[in-house]
Amino acid sequence: MNNTTSALIGLAILALLITRQLRARPMRNSAPLVLLGVLAVLGVAAMAFGVKSVTTHHPLSTTTLTLVCLSFVVAAAFGVVRALTMQVWRDPAGDALCKGTVITVVLWLVSMVVHFGMDAWIDHSAKAGVLGFSTIYLYLAVTLGIQAAVVRRRAAAL
Repeated sequence: MNNTTSALIGLAILALLITRQLRARPMRNSAPLVLLGVLAVLGVAAMAFGVKSVTTHHPLSTTTLTLVCLSFVVAAAFGVVRALTMQVWRDPAGDALCKGTVITVVLWLVSMVVHFGMDAWIDHSAKAGVLGFSTIYLYLAVTLGIQAAVVRRRAAAL
């Protein structure tokens, strides 16, 4: 899968996530497991391709590996912050509902800009243009999973 295809798939997933989060919806007892699973599988496959492409020319540096890990820490942090911007309430029947806000959308967009900036930094440190971009699916899985967990925790506290 080339970078253009990955970018288009990533943008389609992001559009789906943002659209879905702007609608009031009932809280499920589990995270969006199917979507997280698909993102994780795509992420592992893309990372394996990215690492193989980079290590064909030279070994990965500590700086590159640190930046990849840092990108996932950033993903988790954005997930927590976005979760705090979500509206969470109980309907008259006692079911928990949630809905994103304009701030949630802005944070999604900022998160993606930050991720693409980190991609460029990772690729510069690896001296190859595929490793950083290959982290997009795992980045989305981490940030969405953390956001869902924090929103569920907020709903349980109501």
